[in-house]
Amino acid sequence: MNLPNIISLARILFTPVVVILLTDEDHLMALVVFAIAGITDGLDGLLARMLHQRTVLGSYLDPIADKLLLLGSFTTLAFLGKIPVWLVVVVVSRDVIILSGILVLVLTGYKLTINPTLISKMTTVFQIGTVLVVLCKGYLFTSPVILLAFYWITALLTILSGLDYVRTGVKMAGTPPRT
Repeated sequence: MNLPNIISLARILFTPVVVILLTDEDHLMALVVFAIAGITDGLDGLLARMLHQRTVLGSYLDPIADKLLLLGSFTTLAFLGKIPVWLVVVVVSRDVIILSGILVLVLTGYKLTINPTLISKMTTVFQIGTVLVVLCKGYLFTSPVILLAFYWITALLTILSGLDYVRTGVKMAGTPPRT
């Protein structure tokens, strides 16, 4: 266990805290905790590269931490009526499709190495940004135009990155499994 992996684990533990703070309508504290978690998303990867501490565990923990934090935040905000349900459907559907594809490939004998692409990294940044903009709404002036822009850009990037993962999975499935 190294520092980048501990940071990823901390982000996983931030998820229920953010959800509880949101449901308790303590949006300011939810904003603070979510912002810290968002910062740790970049920090763990940066430290892993700088300290030469990339691990197999970290390659799984980081995306799991992202998914838990973002799915928990998006679904809770939709439940509270703070974010459009259609956007949550797009975000959740992408992740379910990706995880289903990974499961099928693994169960059929493929050995996977998951490397995030530029589009998937941009998607994560915009998903985090969308939650931050929604949480800032009560504390900073946030134009409805800015909110809509974040919703649509996040949706577009989420769809494009999902299609990219599907394309990669289909291409991989067209080759014999590595043993």
